[in-house]
Amino acid sequence: MASQTNLLILFSFLVIANSLFLLPLPSSATLISLCSPSAIYNLGDSISDTGNLIRETTSPAASMFAHLPYGISFFGNQPTGRCSNGLLMIDYLALSLRLPLLNPYLEKDSDFSHGVNFAVAGSTALNSSLLAENNINSPVTNSSLSIQLSWLKSHLNSTCYTDCEEQLKKSIFFVGEIGGNDYNYAFFQGKTMEDLQNSLVPHVIQSIKTTAMEVIKLGATRVVIPGNFPIGCFPIYLTIFQINDTAAYDEFKCLKGLNNFAMFHNDQLQQALQQLRDEYPNVDIVYADYYNAFKWVFDKAPLLGLDMDSLQKACCGSGGQYNFDPRNVCGTPEVTVCSIPDTHISWDGIHLTEKAYRNMANWLIRDLTPKLNCLF
Repeated sequence: MASQTNLLILFSFLVIANSLFLLPLPSSATLISLCSPSAIYNLGDSISDTGNLIRETTSPAASMFAHLPYGISFFGNQPTGRCSNGLLMIDYLALSLRLPLLNPYLEKDSDFSHGVNFAVAGSTALNSSLLAENNINSPVTNSSLSIQLSWLKSHLNSTCYTDCEEQLKKSIFFVGEIGGNDYNYAFFQGKTMEDLQNSLVPHVIQSIKTTAMEVIKLGATRVVIPGNFPIGCFPIYLTIFQINDTAAYDEFKCLKGLNNFAMFHNDQLQQALQQLRDEYPNVDIVYADYYNAFKWVFDKAPLLGLDMDSLQKACCGSGGQYNFDPRNVCGTPEVTVCSIPDTHISWDGIHLTEKAYRNMANWLIRDLTPKLNCLF
């Protein structure tokens, strides 16, 4: 508990420092100014997994996240199962709300009095069977969004009994980010953008929408649903889909086509969320704009102390223009780590550094604060 208190003090300082560089967004850079929830419940994938994958499987992918260099910047220099060098956005959001860091659901002896993290790295919005019908293999975990929802229901049934409604009114639910892996697996297994837009995106959006509805039916009154990142800026995509055509890249040297696909997903998601708002007018259903939060970090990189020559490069990686090799990834013995991770946006070519997540969280906090009606 003392370490989390220290983290809260540190985060409060960082919020003030980083707010000097923020765009003129509304109000304060801390959710606590309006919101005093008693708990956070989180569903998602590696962007927010705080240790579920390493507890559910002994796969090589999971074991990498359980060992250094993952966690080298975490309090106490310890790997926790987070797919980064340190804290994640969900951690900074919890700290902003003056709540403890969320423990993973599969760590059964944990304290869940202030919420639970059900996210699993590698998870998908769609069940593996539905992905298989589209000839897409889900290689990391079968703990898809529907499985995580079943965990949530089981947890609530075993903990809050008759007072669930009151408890959930004082909680915030995050449904995602989710769906990114559905697209990752599809792209890396040879599917085209047209394939995905026509045959996959509608199902992913429907899965997220259905899960949000189920959470609302459980009693949630505040639901945050993030969109996808500009994936064309990530080293894994820049490496695998590298092309000798300058017109294919934007001003940040990101692949425009892939970013347009991410925006397509986000547009479809926001339309679905508006339908939910129409159906549940008394519920705060808020879109978390991960896309623009990430692009803001890119745009403000010099002010944030990021190395301009390393914006598209992985900190932990090996070889090539983007310091990423899918055959020799972060966590394997031959791969080195950059000397100062805080100068990079990308940690391992797939996930972001603690510094990037912290700055994205600051942007999101300021954007979400006026949208969440959190006057308890």
